[in-house]
Amino acid sequence: MSEMKGLVLEGGGFRGMYTCGVIDVFMENDICFDEAVGVSAGAAFGCNIKSKQIGRALRYNKRFCQDSRYSGLKSFIKTGDLYNKEFAYGIVPTILDPFDTKTFRENPLKFTVVCTDIHTGNPVYHEILNGDATDIEWIRASASIPIVSKPVKLDGYELLDGGVSDSIPVNWMLERSTKTVVVLTRDKSYRKEPMKYIKLLKRAFKEYPNLTKALENRYIVYNKTLDQIEQLEREGKVFVIRPSKPIACAMIEKDPNHLQEIYDIGRRDALHYLEDLKKYL
Repeated sequence: MSEMKGLVLEGGGFRGMYTCGVIDVFMENDICFDEAVGVSAGAAFGCNIKSKQIGRALRYNKRFCQDSRYSGLKSFIKTGDLYNKEFAYGIVPTILDPFDTKTFRENPLKFTVVCTDIHTGNPVYHEILNGDATDIEWIRASASIPIVSKPVKLDGYELLDGGVSDSIPVNWMLERSTKTVVVLTRDKSYRKEPMKYIKLLKRAFKEYPNLTKALENRYIVYNKTLDQIEQLEREGKVFVIRPSKPIACAMIEKDPNHLQEIYDIGRRDALHYLEDLKKYL
């Protein structure tokens, strides 16, 4: 295998502002990759590394986080989706803060999003090529949180958040890359606990036993993946950038100043590790 540089972007809702800070530093310093994979917010915000739009994800989230057209209870009651499909995934990227589809298409970086097939409970990995409406739908599927989002129908699949089945797709990337950078959105001390509302989820998704099994076991798989990443990090096989301190934020964060704070932590951490990262790559 010739040298291939891979980037793994964890999700985590608005903790993804941390990832935005990290990848903006990458772009500002010409840190380039051959392939990237994003999950949930890691897909929704991370795709800007392929379109080379420094600051875009921070900008539109600060601008619209208090806008009921973008996300919130009103959207959920009206559409069944906490994040509004028409506004957040339609009007924003096409009109109000346009996604640079031309640059996205021309950039040779391969960008893959991870979704979960609600029938099998397994991950679906899909490369997005053009940044067009169909690709945006794949990104939306990757970030469609169970219960507060309706499944997204694409290519014969019914899909929900990729974090259910493969929260940190490091193994998927290790099959493709010789140098792998992992951007996490939790600090090193964090470990996931069993889901509090698993009984509710089992009732809500009683017709999808494979999905509920994946949801129930998610914390086990997630924590094993973190342990594996730490071992790979010690062996020098992956380079990890993670929050230097715990990051707390709401599922629907309405404070643009807090989004800026999370973003700034990502920038500081990325700058702190920049020279070591260059040596690794």
